[in-house]
Amino acid sequence: MTLFRPRWFWRTLAYLTLVAVLVSGGLFAWATFRYSQFIDSLTHGVGDTTFLASDGTEWFRLDEARHDVPLASISPDLQHAVLAVEDHRFFSHPGIDPIGFVRAAVQDLRSGGRVQGGSTITQQLARTLFLSNARTFGRKAREAAIAVLLESRLTKSQILELYLNRVYLSAGVYGVQALAENLFHKTAGDVTLDEAAMIAGLIRAPSALSPWANYDKALERSHLVLARMRDEGFITAAQEESARRQRPAIQPYRVARASPSGWAKDYARQQFREVFGGDHPPEWKVQTTFDRRLQASAEEAVTGGLARLGRPSLEAALVALDPRTGDVLAMVGGSDYARSTFNRAVRSRRQPGSAFKPMVYASALMHGYSPISMLKGLTHVTSTADPDWQPTNSGEAQPEEMTLRDALTESNNAAAASLQQAIGSAVVLKVASDAGLHHLPDVPSLALGTGEVSLLDLTAAYAMFPNGGQLPAPRPLVSVVDDRGGTVMSWEASVTPVISETVAYQMVTMLRDVVDRGTGRAARASGVRGPIAGKTGTTNDYHDAWFVGFSNDLVVGVWVGFDEPAPIDREAYASRIAVPIWADFMKRAATVRPAAEFPMPRGITRVSLCQVSHELPVDGCPVYDEYFKPEDTVPTAKCHIHQISFEDRAVQAIGGFLKELGGKLKDLFGAHR
Repeated sequence: MTLFRPRWFWRTLAYLTLVAVLVSGGLFAWATFRYSQFIDSLTHGVGDTTFLASDGTEWFRLDEARHDVPLASISPDLQHAVLAVEDHRFFSHPGIDPIGFVRAAVQDLRSGGRVQGGSTITQQLARTLFLSNARTFGRKAREAAIAVLLESRLTKSQILELYLNRVYLSAGVYGVQALAENLFHKTAGDVTLDEAAMIAGLIRAPSALSPWANYDKALERSHLVLARMRDEGFITAAQEESARRQRPAIQPYRVARASPSGWAKDYARQQFREVFGGDHPPEWKVQTTFDRRLQASAEEAVTGGLARLGRPSLEAALVALDPRTGDVLAMVGGSDYARSTFNRAVRSRRQPGSAFKPMVYASALMHGYSPISMLKGLTHVTSTADPDWQPTNSGEAQPEEMTLRDALTESNNAAAASLQQAIGSAVVLKVASDAGLHHLPDVPSLALGTGEVSLLDLTAAYAMFPNGGQLPAPRPLVSVVDDRGGTVMSWEASVTPVISETVAYQMVTMLRDVVDRGTGRAARASGVRGPIAGKTGTTNDYHDAWFVGFSNDLVVGVWVGFDEPAPIDREAYASRIAVPIWADFMKRAATVRPAAEFPMPRGITRVSLCQVSHELPVDGCPVYDEYFKPEDTVPTAKCHIHQISFEDRAVQAIGGFLKELGGKLKDLFGAHR
């Protein structure tokens, strides 16, 4: 029976097949072109992607565990050992070796294990440079195609040089030079035959055969390598026998010395790899935003601060940003990079406590409030969802009413919770989300910082205050340049408007009060000078201590706590735990980025008010400057609390004197009458 299909079916099938062929061909052509560009860059020899500090000087390499050397600096015995055991037809095949693949399969079956691999050195290099280790047909096909491209663009010597410098050899070590240094305390050019055989033998199973963990297996594998070298004519039987009698002396395994600025470098590497993958052609230059002077100051401030606290296992993190561009200037992710590479500045999310309150106050200023708006009924703040819940302040009597400015300066919990209820949680969550603080809970205690944030995100959120309400996206990288000087990718500074410029300036003035006379005044006591602002944060049971503060040119966040949340100490307020670290850094940073006055934007009106009544001052009033947006109500009445002015008293005194004098004259003249 013949299955009938209408003509349109076959026509459609033909069109679809043609489209599929064209699309597949186009993708293949694009992939070939892309890989060809990368491979062309490899013709310049060994090297590595180099990261530059903000001043353009070389800072670190993408792979600091690898020490690339020219092929001429690698021992011929080591070259021959690798060729013998990994790809003895290397100089005769075009990148792939079907004969070698079949032969390897047969030998594996005979030996009952994997003795010789089927991939050529060129295929292994293709996988190392461009692909994952996934065992799939698609990956194997791409590996073969790239291997052929490598052979068409590079000489055999160039391919072998790249391979020997990039092959993984165990214990986190890449390349024969790095392994020779770590294993034998020698260069790759000075290894003996028996040592060369041991290095070459590790390629097939670097973890299982690591000499530090399994010396006997590594030695046994080296004897197989020697046999292969004899079979291929690289050595004589006498040389093989002599090398077999040796037991190469290895150096004790040394944990790599922690690289200075480890967290900052890892963060920059991560940002690069998210775009370009793990390894790329040599001589690329990555321009970062990190200032090496500020980075050193950050590390010294964190180390010194934790030493003063003297609590084992206590961690701290610090982030410094440029508030205008979001440039990441410095980053410390913990107490000791050698002990833990976990970056607490980026990856850890903790409750910020009162350090979140500026988001609440900024939301209120955007919705009809001014710094002198009065919050009332503060002794009876609760929640309709939980009537038993009531925010309190540790060891302080709760006033009945407070202005926004005074409430933020004193970090009053009831005032912050009351303000959240007055403007609505949705408003606060919207501003927080726009400022980069996502996935926060819609709960009555939101204003008290019960959501979780990262230090990097919170520090960036604060940057909108000195930056006129514009939120900068953290930017660790500026550009990537290839070996020919061409720009591969660049990252422009990106800012997003979150609050108005006038609201941002009002927040700056209120947060300056926090430092000058509020919970952050320990920064002044520590010797920080110039115009600065910021906010402390201490979570329940003293689990976390925060301080995020800024000048006009620098925003810096500090977090202190344990990885497993636990009380830091008795009465471990942020003013005592986090502020000193922040202050130490800011004093050091002042030589690089000195603080200048915050510019007052157009639309702000400065008015002198009485600090007590928040009305126009009279004689005897303690006076301060308040700042109003165009839509704010500016006080017009004079202070009703303090004494009347000297002028008013003088007028009253003169009037009373004249009245009394008139009475006496009247009595005098009346008596003579």
